[in-house]
Amino acid sequence: MTTLDILKKAKAAEKEMLRLTTEDKNRALSSMAQALESEAEAILEANTGDVEAARGHISDVMIDRLSLDKGRIVDMADGLRALIDLPDPVGKVLERNVLPNGLIVEKTSVAMGVVAIIYESRPNVTSDAAGLALKSGNVCVLRSGKEAYLSAAAIVDAMRKGLSDAGVSPYVINLVNDTSRQSANELMTADGYIDLLIPRGGPGLINACVRNATVPCIQTGTGICHIYVDKYADLDMALNIIENAKTSRPSVCNAEEVCLVNADIASEFLPMLKDRLTAGAKHPVELRLDERAAEVIEGTPAGENDFDTEFLDYVLAVGVVDDVDEAIRHIAEHSTHHSDAIITGNSDNADKFCRETDSAAVYVNASTRFTDGGQFGLGCEMGISTQKLHARGPMGLRELTTYKYIVKGNGQIR
Repeated sequence: MTTLDILKKAKAAEKEMLRLTTEDKNRALSSMAQALESEAEAILEANTGDVEAARGHISDVMIDRLSLDKGRIVDMADGLRALIDLPDPVGKVLERNVLPNGLIVEKTSVAMGVVAIIYESRPNVTSDAAGLALKSGNVCVLRSGKEAYLSAAAIVDAMRKGLSDAGVSPYVINLVNDTSRQSANELMTADGYIDLLIPRGGPGLINACVRNATVPCIQTGTGICHIYVDKYADLDMALNIIENAKTSRPSVCNAEEVCLVNADIASEFLPMLKDRLTAGAKHPVELRLDERAAEVIEGTPAGENDFDTEFLDYVLAVGVVDDVDEAIRHIAEHSTHHSDAIITGNSDNADKFCRETDSAAVYVNASTRFTDGGQFGLGCEMGISTQKLHARGPMGLRELTTYKYIVKGNGQIR
């Protein structure tokens, strides 16, 4: 089936989505979750094919990102079930005004329509995106990366079985068969078929969408996330937070990529940091040091682009700054406006950092790894938006809706 054929079927399914009640959608989500678990063996077999084909071509960290096991499939199913308990965003009256002429004007949330998601090598995005789209009343068109295609196809097959069991058209969830650049370009320019495009991947994909998309597009940007250790920081707390932000899952966009350390504590803190992240660590972290950090500890000299790189690996760029103002300036120059944090016991510095750091999520004394739809109480997420229009930060159900005005009268004319 061609990409255009898939888009036509998705657009036709939009009418069915408009008829589904909250109860219909919740029943479908429950059936989809059950189908994922009952089809686990088929999904794992497909995933093994993806992993074996990718091995030797991508890093071990990215292999982990691609890999599924029974626990991760249960997590995917539980993510769908979690959406059942969340309020249906469709049909909610956001504002209501009664005009002097008696007209009742209600600003009412509605689904976007057909939402396309281009993503790369994370199979769980397949179920997260489909579940969010369904609960928010949208038809989804999924286009996975080639590394994850077999897994995505098996997941979609399972969820479609669940839809059929619930009496819902399987075409409310669609997977593009073609994983070439051509299909991505077709989605970017599918005017009249796609109401919203969400690219979820690396800078190459995001930049291609920015340059080429003629359909509305929300950028879920790369995550060059910073943690600034202020001179007033609890150093043990800082070590725990940095270790979590860098090493708990380095292949995700909310992992720390840059550590900035106040010059007043650099001589004390940097040796502690090196000891925690390298000596005896299960996965030693390569520290890429600017000139000032290299005067204190040994490591790899930072290259020209190391403070502008999303490593997605056990690599951390480390720099020394004079104060919170210099940290904020550094972040403004190098950040992708995803998630940035300050570790400090000084409330004035914390307030200044929060006020002047222009990122989707700004943290005080906490790991950047919390930037996640599930962690924020949104259920699963469609991605982390780093732009400012319509959606910013983790995109949950509400961010997949727009609104229309419903005006009620009793014969008024103008």
